[in-house]
Amino acid sequence: MEISRKDFNAAVREAIAGLPQKFKDALQNIAITTADEPTKEQLESADVGHGELLGLYQGTPITKRGFSFAGELPDVITIFRGPHERVCHTHKELITQIQKTVLHEIGHYFGFDDAYLHSHGY
Repeated sequence: MEISRKDFNAAVREAIAGLPQKFKDALQNIAITTADEPTKEQLESADVGHGELLGLYQGTPITKRGFSFAGELPDVITIFRGPHERVCHTHKELITQIQKTVLHEIGHYFGFDDAYLHSHGY
C-alpha cells in the first residue's frame, strides 16, 4: 500500500476520531505527530528487533511523574507512515492499525510495557 503524506495525516485524524471517547480523553497534553520513517535513534530506543516500528511514545509515563511534574512540554506519539504502508493493504486496515498503534502508545503513557500491551491485543 502507498499513501501520500497528506492522505496519511488525514487517515491518522480519521483513526483518532474513531477511538472510543475514554481513550480520546486520555490524549490531554499529548501531541500526535506523523513521520515517514523512524530514525535510527528511534529504532534503537524502541528495540523492535526485526519488526516494524509503527509508532513511538516519547515522554514521561504518569507512573513516573512526581509532585514536581508540572509545566512540561507535551508527551509525543509519533505514527510512522512507511511501516504502516508495509503492513496494511486497504484503507480500512490502515485506519484499524493506526487506532491500534495510538492505543498501544497511550498505554505507554499509562506506564504499561510492550509485553503487557501485546498480550492485550495492542
